[in-house]
Amino acid sequence: MPIIIFALVLLALFAIELLEPVQIWVIQPFTAAIAKVSAIVLQAFDSTVQAEGIVLHNVQTGAAISIQPGCNGVEAMICVIAAVVATPASWQYKLAGIGLGFAAIQALNLLRIISLFYLLQWNPAWFEWAHLYLWQALIMLDGFIVYLFWVRMLPTPMDRDRPADAMPPSV
Repeated sequence: MPIIIFALVLLALFAIELLEPVQIWVIQPFTAAIAKVSAIVLQAFDSTVQAEGIVLHNVQTGAAISIQPGCNGVEAMICVIAAVVATPASWQYKLAGIGLGFAAIQALNLLRIISLFYLLQWNPAWFEWAHLYLWQALIMLDGFIVYLFWVRMLPTPMDRDRPADAMPPSV
């Protein structure tokens, strides 16, 4: 049953993400916010970096990257949400797992965007390889590791059934 729930939630969320109103009102503003946060972090070290919409650019060198769908962590987050929702746990734990997944994926994605921004300026061939292969895998791996960490933090079925004030058996 959990695999069916996982597949249904995954399909539903991907279908919703593809809807034009969702792209316009949720995904594009979210992606622009990622670019803005990236620029704010980078400006602490490099005042020549700015964000305009989904584009992060260096006003001095002209180097720029555009954060496109698929590069904003949304797809990895959809996978984490589907896995968490399909796992038997209370909604309190599920919401915590979704929040943990969001934070971990976006933190790593911020590192990804910053590294790719500078990698493009240093070596475009390495940028392509890191963008298409290395970081795609690392973001998905991050989601998987967060999910496994979350599952390990869940109470066992025996702990869930025991009253909170019950003492563990003595030996």
